[in-house]
Amino acid sequence: MRTTYRLGIDAGGTFTDFVVANRNTGDVKLFKALSTPSDPTKAIENGLKLIADDFGITPAGLVSDCDLCINGTTVGLNALITHRGGKTGLICTAGHEDSIEIRNGHKEDGFRYDPEYPAATMLVPRYLRKGVRERVLSDGSVRVAMDDGDVRAACELFAKEGVETVAISFVWSVLNPEHERRAAEIVRKMLPNAILTVGSELYPQVREYTRTSTAVVNAYLAPVMRKYVKAVDAYFRSLGAKQPVRYFQSNGGLAIGQAMTDRSVYAINSGPASAPQAGLYVSAPFKKKNVITVDMGGTSFDITLTKDGHTNLNKNIDFLRYRIGVPMIQVETLGAGGGSIGWIDSLGLIQVGPQSAGSEPGPACYGQGGTEPTTSDANLVLGYLNPDGLLGGKLPLDLEKAKKAIKTKVADKLGIPVERAAYGMYTIVNNNMVNGIRRVSVERGYDPRDFVLVGAGGATAAHITALAREMGIDTIILPKLASGLCAFGQIISDVKYNYMATAPLRLDNAAACKRIDRLFGEIEKQGVAHLKTDGFKAGQIDVKRSLDMRYVGQVHECTVDIGAFPINEKTIEKVKDAFHRRHEELYTYSERHNAVEVVNIESTLYGRIGKPKAPKLKKGAPAAKALKGYRRAIFEASGKSAKTPVYDGARLGAGASIAGPAIIEEVTTTIVIEPGWTAALDASGSYVITQSKR
Repeated sequence: MRTTYRLGIDAGGTFTDFVVANRNTGDVKLFKALSTPSDPTKAIENGLKLIADDFGITPAGLVSDCDLCINGTTVGLNALITHRGGKTGLICTAGHEDSIEIRNGHKEDGFRYDPEYPAATMLVPRYLRKGVRERVLSDGSVRVAMDDGDVRAACELFAKEGVETVAISFVWSVLNPEHERRAAEIVRKMLPNAILTVGSELYPQVREYTRTSTAVVNAYLAPVMRKYVKAVDAYFRSLGAKQPVRYFQSNGGLAIGQAMTDRSVYAINSGPASAPQAGLYVSAPFKKKNVITVDMGGTSFDITLTKDGHTNLNKNIDFLRYRIGVPMIQVETLGAGGGSIGWIDSLGLIQVGPQSAGSEPGPACYGQGGTEPTTSDANLVLGYLNPDGLLGGKLPLDLEKAKKAIKTKVADKLGIPVERAAYGMYTIVNNNMVNGIRRVSVERGYDPRDFVLVGAGGATAAHITALAREMGIDTIILPKLASGLCAFGQIISDVKYNYMATAPLRLDNAAACKRIDRLFGEIEKQGVAHLKTDGFKAGQIDVKRSLDMRYVGQVHECTVDIGAFPINEKTIEKVKDAFHRRHEELYTYSERHNAVEVVNIESTLYGRIGKPKAPKLKKGAPAAKALKGYRRAIFEASGKSAKTPVYDGARLGAGASIAGPAIIEEVTTTIVIEPGWTAALDASGSYVITQSKR
């Protein structure tokens, strides 16, 4: 029997978003529930009840009629931020116990020469890093056989100390993993309940520090993710789910729960990683492939950039001060959300964030005990938000409490009116977000004026025209589903796995070509088998290949995408040419006379999933019919207010056009149209906001 729905769930710091698509009609509905950090499954339960009540069915009836239930979660990210992962032990080559602390001999970029910048907190304390006498050389040969007794001694210590999870990472294990495999056998036998991460299996790439750090982060998060996945899977099974829950990975694809517990490091950016896919989807009707997607929630502001339909992937980066090698969608995150707190610094200047009021107690205007002035409080005082409340009135707002918080903590300290202080907070948080957009665009060689700005997140729409104005971007695409766009991105995404291998060799002979071709075949065979076990047929599986390459003598390599063709002496010239062109794109020059070498190879395998039918809005009455009334709103630093029309977004149909200044109230977001901008609602369900012609 054909199922009716597809469900996407995106758990954020303040709200958990639910998007339900009717696969037959294309109708898409968005729901929100307050996040429950102490028990994330409680928010899922609350959200499913909201959906079930709206649809007139039971939660069990809803879930059993879903072809896929997809979950994006911040559980792994929050565990890393708050250092609440599992108690971890590390088994490494003797003499390399401090490699994760030495960190290649320098601090992160931006703090490299700052003697006062504190050292990162180690996820594995020194006494739980145990060296093992063994040594594999760079050609894969064994110089020193592994001492099994050292591994057993480490296991005895771990058992005594209550270690939950163990990482194993030996030098040059990517060329000869036998020692790591033997150590893993001993750990499994002596610590049968411990979760095990083997470096050469998780991240089989050259660079010992990156591999060890990645293995440690994975091990550290594994107990948290296992507990979370177990609880979520059990809950959905109890409701009659016909398919296993899929989880969104930081590489931009879906995976089953087992993959997320074995490869927990892929869960770190689970939530915002779906934004680029969603941004491309809503931009497609307008034939736009250069997209900057911005997502302002209650806690953070996430930015992704897509050029010519391709989103950048980060590899081998420092994330939250920990080196991670596996591919992650490139997301710029900063503490600028609806709950970001306004404060006065030692110089007497207004600052906003990065600290946040979150959902507990939340902004002062929520009336849940919060007393700090936040971005949401400022937006309420400025007249942007409806004093009657958010979420269609389900979340009441208290204007007087918002004014009191801003007056006490900001306005009185500066000796200015509350309205001017609120506009100052609004301007500062906008500047913070603009600087973040510049980092992913201007600072990486992209002109933001060549892109459209796609708005996501519940708080973004109140700031979107101000951001575009500052960046010189003249077109904004803001879907009605903006506040749940990441959840929507999940339901249109495919299953995706990355498989890697190390191949340090020069591209100058037939043997090198043969070895690369063989390695690609081996890792892709694993991936295809994995996807077939997951229920995919051959026609639903796609493969994309890439190589990490450099000129001989270079220290760092760059990633080059290539086709899925056989690698031989003829096609290798195509590969070299692709490298030269990519090198020139990145560094403005190439050295076609120089020898080229490969360091690592990678295959990305996709299990293609059928997409829900695209939604289509009916043509509606003129915008004037949706006019709810007027309220005073502030659009200038003087604090002077203007009578501003307010429209009911639910009553607007395709073709409606509204010139600013204006406010459009959707159920889950409020769109502020500054003077000089015009919003037109397209049949695809997105507002296209452009600068008015003068």
